[in-house]
Amino acid sequence: MMAGLRVFAPAKINLTLHVTGQRADGYHLLDSLVVFADVGDVVQLRPDTAWSLLVDGPEAGSVPPGDENLALRVARLFPRIASALTLTKELPVASGIGGGSADAAAVWRGLCQMAGRDADANALLELGADIPVCVPSRSARMQGIGEMVTSVDGLPHLDVVLANPRVAVSTPQIFKALTHKDNAPMPPVLPEFFDAAALCNWLAAQRNDLQIPAEAIAPQIAETCQTLAALSGCLLARMSGSGATCFGVFSTAEEATEAADRLAIVQPNWWVRAGRLGGMQRVAAPQAL
Repeated sequence: MMAGLRVFAPAKINLTLHVTGQRADGYHLLDSLVVFADVGDVVQLRPDTAWSLLVDGPEAGSVPPGDENLALRVARLFPRIASALTLTKELPVASGIGGGSADAAAVWRGLCQMAGRDADANALLELGADIPVCVPSRSARMQGIGEMVTSVDGLPHLDVVLANPRVAVSTPQIFKALTHKDNAPMPPVLPEFFDAAALCNWLAAQRNDLQIPAEAIAPQIAETCQTLAALSGCLLARMSGSGATCFGVFSTAEEATEAADRLAIVQPNWWVRAGRLGGMQRVAAPQAL
């Protein structure tokens, strides 16, 4: 019997998030350019006689237990495979970077490998709109309610600082506070970007439509973006998802690391990480323990 698998669950970052409509059933329609970070959680799966979930790591305290946890709900889609799951939580919970969805997608990738089946994500949409894009962990354009995922190849990587001011925000409350829900999408065909500066210039003309209502509900988000933008060398600062995590883009990994170190000193109570954004499909592939 195999010892088990280790699966990295990279953070999901919305470089753009355009809210383009709302369906009759209440679901919002989105158009979002999504990338992944080399910062994330780790899931370990070990074959066992029954399902169990142990959560550890610096962000373990806020993780929902039992079947409230998306990772365990995904695991139960495999009734013939039982495993002891260990989730090492590095990402803040409910913070706009897809932590729960990334964890669920990591469990799915691991169990699909154990079961010898293709990691098709269509079955996961009803558990969470962000899970399908997190399964391959590739740079992608996400449309509809999350079911339309188109890989975007050739994006330059971005060196970033991720910062969360430790404020909880309610995603439904933020969507409810949107004054316009029929905003313009991104262009039908995305341009080619030859470097990070060109990508940032284009991103500056795009939006996260949830940022203004999120900042109205939690002014700390505006402070976080302003603080990132004021750091030396920051090319662009924006909120990811529905917040409260924000990202600042820098020209080099060294600049991002230095900026993160400075920010962590000035804001010791914030969650702050330096990282790289792009496609993380290789590091997200299950590895034998």
